[in-house]
Amino acid sequence: MGERRIVSGVVLKNLYEVLDERFHTEGCASGDARLERLHADCRWAEGPLYLPAWRQLIWSDIPGDRLLRWDEATGAIGVFRSPAGYVNGSTLDREGRLVSCEQGNRRVTRTEHDGRVTVLADRFQGKRFNSPNDTVVRSDGSVWFTDPDFGILTDYEGHRAESEIGTCDVYRIDPTTGEVERVADGFDGPNGLVFSPDERQLYVADTRAAQIRVFDVRDDRTLTNGRVFAERTDGGFDNIRFDNGGRLWAAAFDDGVHCYHPDGTLIGRLRVPEPVSNIAFGGPKNNQLFITATTSLYSLMMSVTGTPRVLP
Repeated sequence: MGERRIVSGVVLKNLYEVLDERFHTEGCASGDARLERLHADCRWAEGPLYLPAWRQLIWSDIPGDRLLRWDEATGAIGVFRSPAGYVNGSTLDREGRLVSCEQGNRRVTRTEHDGRVTVLADRFQGKRFNSPNDTVVRSDGSVWFTDPDFGILTDYEGHRAESEIGTCDVYRIDPTTGEVERVADGFDGPNGLVFSPDERQLYVADTRAAQIRVFDVRDDRTLTNGRVFAERTDGGFDNIRFDNGGRLWAAAFDDGVHCYHPDGTLIGRLRVPEPVSNIAFGGPKNNQLFITATTSLYSLMMSVTGTPRVLP
């Protein structure tokens, strides 16, 4: 695919849906009055990640088996990597390297600064993972990721196969030894995950259960006291992100983007024209919300900012 630019404004009468007055008083609903569509040529867009050093955003078109990139300075769209192993979620580690969940290759990888790809994990106790979905790197360098079976159910977003592990769980990769350990189980379909800003809790979206669960982090590696933070009766959740006010934003498919107060109250929504898969904060001030939704990549300049990255 050649370099090109697709930019258009999408004006929505009720872009911000206020469900609790705090959505207004805390400034969540006072950003741009329109969404900006940056690209509209995907089969199923996922996994947006802003790269500050490059002033670019990368995201996945999973069925198209490609990673795409948007250049902030020029607005140009191009291919970052293809084939891409049906990559879903990606993040940056403490050295600014790309860490990705490859659904098709059933592994978690790291792209080195020279472009080489290092496999961080592809098995647990000798069995292949199902299809790693989303990942986050803690400040100690450990890599945490979810492993649902979405990528092995059909050939659309991966390769049809039987599960070797037999369950859908959350794992941790030790930053020193590379050891993989299961840190949480009992999920129907674990998907997006994120640490609280102080890293004392881990939040995990369970898509099939239509819940966001939260766990306390003990000894930097053990999850305890699992409980439900939020749940829906009419759909599920995909990925989740925190802003600088401790509010949790969640991709909620055909219900747009949900905003939860730290006390667990749903205080507002962002209405989006297409079912939403993933979200990510980025831009020079970290106040630009990037939204992948079915065929498109959208952008919204907001009055809140994402949680700052903690780098060495």
